[in-house]
Amino acid sequence: MSSRIVVDNSLPVNNMAPYFGLIELDDVTRRPHSGESMTLGQLLKHVGDVQKEASGDGSETPVHHTLEIFDGGDGTEHRAVPFVLSFSNLTYSVKIPWKLNFSEIFSRRRQHHGAAAVAVEPAIGESVFTRSKTLLNDISGETRDGEIMAVLGASGSGKSTLIDALANRIAKRKLKGTVALNGEALESRLLKVISAYVMQDDLLFPMLTVEETLTFAAEFRLPRTLSKSKKKARVQALIDQLGLRNAAKTIIGDEGHRGVSGGERRRVSIGIDIIHDPILLFLDEPTSGLDSTSAFMVVKVLQRIAQSGSIVIMSIHQPSYRILGLLDRMIFLSRGQTVYSGSPSQLPSFFAEFGHPIPETDNRTEFALDLIRDLEGSPGGTKTLVEFNKSWQSMKKSQQQALHTTNRSPEQNNMSLKEAISASISRGKLVSGASNTKTNTASSMVPAFANPFWIEMGTLSKRSFLNSRRMPELFGMRLGTVMVTGFILATMFWQLDDSPKGVQERLGFFAFAMSTTYYTTADALPVFLQERYIFMRETAYNAYRRSSYLVSHALVAMPALVFLSLAFAAITFWAVGLDGGFLFYFLVILASFWAGNSFVTFLSGVVPDVMLGYTIVVAILAYFLLFSGFFINRDRIPSYWIWFHYMSLVKYPYEAVLQNEFGDPIKCFVKGVQIFDNTPLKAVPNAMKVKLLESMSNTLGMRITSSTCLTTGSDVLQQNGVTQLGKWNCLWVTVAWGFFFRILFYLCLLVGSKNKRK
Repeated sequence: MSSRIVVDNSLPVNNMAPYFGLIELDDVTRRPHSGESMTLGQLLKHVGDVQKEASGDGSETPVHHTLEIFDGGDGTEHRAVPFVLSFSNLTYSVKIPWKLNFSEIFSRRRQHHGAAAVAVEPAIGESVFTRSKTLLNDISGETRDGEIMAVLGASGSGKSTLIDALANRIAKRKLKGTVALNGEALESRLLKVISAYVMQDDLLFPMLTVEETLTFAAEFRLPRTLSKSKKKARVQALIDQLGLRNAAKTIIGDEGHRGVSGGERRRVSIGIDIIHDPILLFLDEPTSGLDSTSAFMVVKVLQRIAQSGSIVIMSIHQPSYRILGLLDRMIFLSRGQTVYSGSPSQLPSFFAEFGHPIPETDNRTEFALDLIRDLEGSPGGTKTLVEFNKSWQSMKKSQQQALHTTNRSPEQNNMSLKEAISASISRGKLVSGASNTKTNTASSMVPAFANPFWIEMGTLSKRSFLNSRRMPELFGMRLGTVMVTGFILATMFWQLDDSPKGVQERLGFFAFAMSTTYYTTADALPVFLQERYIFMRETAYNAYRRSSYLVSHALVAMPALVFLSLAFAAITFWAVGLDGGFLFYFLVILASFWAGNSFVTFLSGVVPDVMLGYTIVVAILAYFLLFSGFFINRDRIPSYWIWFHYMSLVKYPYEAVLQNEFGDPIKCFVKGVQIFDNTPLKAVPNAMKVKLLESMSNTLGMRITSSTCLTTGSDVLQQNGVTQLGKWNCLWVTVAWGFFFRILFYLCLLVGSKNKRK
């Protein structure tokens, strides 16, 4: 029987044994050859037998058992290997700028002016200012399902670059060579669905528990055709498979919140990417930063994933002796070249034939890496080892071909990719809702996304709400800031009258209030910056659409914006003594919060870090206020700056609230002698002011008394240049600005989240 494990979604999961994460398998179980697949239910039954013999609460080490998964005997019937990932002649170069110092400049000058001067011409692809550096140089190899292939080498050897090349994370125009699955070139659309990539950093939401994190991953990656009970069963089975049963209800945690351990975080990171049971699993140094025990448990989990019918490819810096026993294939790299490719068991014979036998007391990988490092420091480098590996590989390949010609029967040929995916689905691989219906190509067997748009949007919104709800201090600080600002404005501009001074004070209040709403939305800047890499990881392999994230991001922000707008409007409207309608005033405040939040969200998609973002936000909002029309009327703005006036986000809500306040054409704000209030004649006695009015009446030919209205609300609007748009149009323009910046944010998501090397 093979070591393949598939999920039986109909199984009850309440009594799954925690010892599943600790079973040790014999080396022979790592190479499936024959028989039918063992289901997860059968494996868990065996685990239940183990549990009966062990004692404790699950935290103790159980009795060691070896699972005999193969059928014995010489008459074993071999099966064709469903998946074979092959790659050949992978070459990748980048251009980097020259970094010249004075010694290099002088040495070049001596080369040109010396007695034996030789002209130094730039190489192909180089220029005077750039040079070409080869990160991968003619890398070839293959691996099969049920196997773990490890890429080893010193720092800078090209380990991560090779993983990125196989995972389609390098622009195709830059990468030379071929990557094929079952002999067919992998299309980007298909690869996104049938594979997963685990980054070196654990990118998780800190306030979600382990179980919640995996549940949301299941909602994204498993199709809606699966019932909730089956999705829950998949999550519970995966928790046991990862050995996370004791930490299932623990939050992930961060610097300010205690959560799971480093090894558990790494296993959760792996779990969210394998929830849909991918065929290909790529990992960039999954054991980095972990102690030896945690690292071994992580690789043990990867072994079980491989045995479930997946191909696991990972980079690793220096595996321990125990981890080495779990690996099936190894590729050693040195400065982008292959110096060894084969199984761990062949390492001693390889280096013995090379003339450097591995001492029995030494760790094989440590010896190999030390030897490679010594060769890199020698004059000839690793050229001799690279050439020896090529000849050794040719010899092994010819031996294998001769053996296969003698022993292999016609029906043992590898399946086509379409047939392999169909067989994989039949055995229980989920593959994001793939179907084994008759189709022409492998790509058409799997949908681009597991779920429709509205399910993705709802799941994203639910996850964001849950994560935010567990950090109430963040919203509390936002609310506190708005309420304190509103309280200061309310007490500073308390019960303004309708005098000329009151008009000026109202203008100042509106300008400051509208600009404050934009400044208080700057707290939205770190939201996406913190989620950026989570978003890039999840969308890189089609967990959900970018448009779903865009809409859910806006929906999650709206309840908080409504509450903040209502609080600010209620505190200031009656305390200041405003005359316009409260509902419209509230809507303008809400529209300002919406436009400001969208603007800051767009900037978060452009800037790389929080400090730079805050600097840009503060500067641009100051410019918006300057050109809003408060400090200088539109008619007085120079023609070469008038375009900025119309781009100012503060202009439209500012003009909207002015029209709401001064829109009554019969309300008077300057009567009779009040005309002198903003002039040096204010200090003149009232009797003298009345005489001045009489003189003005005689001169103008019209009667002006102390009760004559000289300035109405319409006049105030005219004086401030608020004449082009009505108040409702200003409101809609403000709302439209919010949608415009959301569209720009979406473009940033499309362009900036490709997550590929160039």
